[in-house]
Amino acid sequence: MEKHIHFIAIGGAAMHNLAIALHKKGYKVTGSDDDIFDPSKSRLEKYGLLPEKMGWYPEKINKDIDAIILGMHARADNPELLKAQELGLHIYSYPEYIYEQTKRMNRIVIAGSHGKTTITSMILHVLDKLGKEVNYMVGSQLKGFEVMVKLDDRLNDVILEGDEYLSSPIDSRPKFLWYHPHTTVVSGIAWDHKNKFSTEEIYIDQFRAYLDNIEAGGNLIYNNEDEKVVKIVSDFTGNVHKIPYETPVYRNDGLKYFLIKDNREIPLKIIGKHNIQNLEAARKVCHILGVNDDDFDKAIQSFSGADRRLEMIYQDGNTYIFKDFAHAPSKAQASVNAVKESFPDKEVIALLELHTYSSLDKDFLPHYKGKLKNADKAIVFYSPHAVKIKKLQPIDSEIIKKQFDRTDLIVYTNPKELHKDLFDMDLQGKVLLMMSSGNYGGLDENELIDKVKGIDN
Repeated sequence: MEKHIHFIAIGGAAMHNLAIALHKKGYKVTGSDDDIFDPSKSRLEKYGLLPEKMGWYPEKINKDIDAIILGMHARADNPELLKAQELGLHIYSYPEYIYEQTKRMNRIVIAGSHGKTTITSMILHVLDKLGKEVNYMVGSQLKGFEVMVKLDDRLNDVILEGDEYLSSPIDSRPKFLWYHPHTTVVSGIAWDHKNKFSTEEIYIDQFRAYLDNIEAGGNLIYNNEDEKVVKIVSDFTGNVHKIPYETPVYRNDGLKYFLIKDNREIPLKIIGKHNIQNLEAARKVCHILGVNDDDFDKAIQSFSGADRRLEMIYQDGNTYIFKDFAHAPSKAQASVNAVKESFPDKEVIALLELHTYSSLDKDFLPHYKGKLKNADKAIVFYSPHAVKIKKLQPIDSEIIKKQFDRTDLIVYTNPKELHKDLFDMDLQGKVLLMMSSGNYGGLDENELIDKVKGIDN
């Protein structure tokens, strides 16, 4: 008898991928949401999983449903959730159900405040190039992969991206505490999610708890160049194999990066020191999966990055535009440094949107001090309305300039003004780095690219 799994908030980036993966396994999958956008919408529609109508329908929740998977987009008072609780149905968070599906597998989890999506994507790219099949779950689209969750019971290994954010609206445990890895990477620790982890120490404690969940005799691959990571690893006394990694020797000539090994140069398609460091973490994992150095080096040469991770969206030989998911201080700094390292002789314009709860918190802003210093021109956009909705203390441009430690910082609060000035800006021969987990108040990136090209709409 086929299992019936119902998704509450099926349109989420991770949720819709899991829904499709279970559909491919032969499960009966249904779901609901109050709004669904592309690419989730198109993918769900392709597999016949798109809800007929948007909204919540508690009358569709019945005892014939084997399990409910609850997404973070839903609220604790969601009417479908309340009905499921009333009926006594088994309600899983997303990570809990991932563990349920993989508990008999060899679990390899990539954790850390930054770099985890890229490292996971690098591992999958290399294994795919070498024809090695594994299960996986990753939070970003990877070229050559249609869906970013695969759960094939015939396969023994699974690669999971381990997020430290909360599991669900009714489960405040970090997602990665569900996974109990046999092998894990900890790529870095930089305080984030201040709305859920009110102090840096509380945030770091989540990683300490995570290390306690590594299976006995497992592998702990860690960034030996991150002081906070080194501290928690040195304090950890569990029965694991500790495997440090650090940035390997490399050089770059503009956008062309090369690993230096045994007097050989290995060309790469990624840019930035942080990505070279991520590559070394991926190498360590691939070693454990039986991949030798030569095969890894050949396969990684064609890896061009995960979606929205320093993604070059426009280039005409002289002018460049990059889009990046960076929003936390450490991520923004790494991205700015990578672009400036690649274009030392060009004017680099860094545009950062303060969009998350942490980034809009007046008390968290000092963590951005100096993070944009390597940009020739720095711009910050935020919405005072978003600050008000999140019930945070008001901030203004002078506060932001002070906390970023840049008196020349340009601050926008009106999206129309930002869009107009961006479109009027002379970007010829320059590099624009756009960093956000939002969309700058509805900026049309394609229209901006057309403007740079000189195309009038």
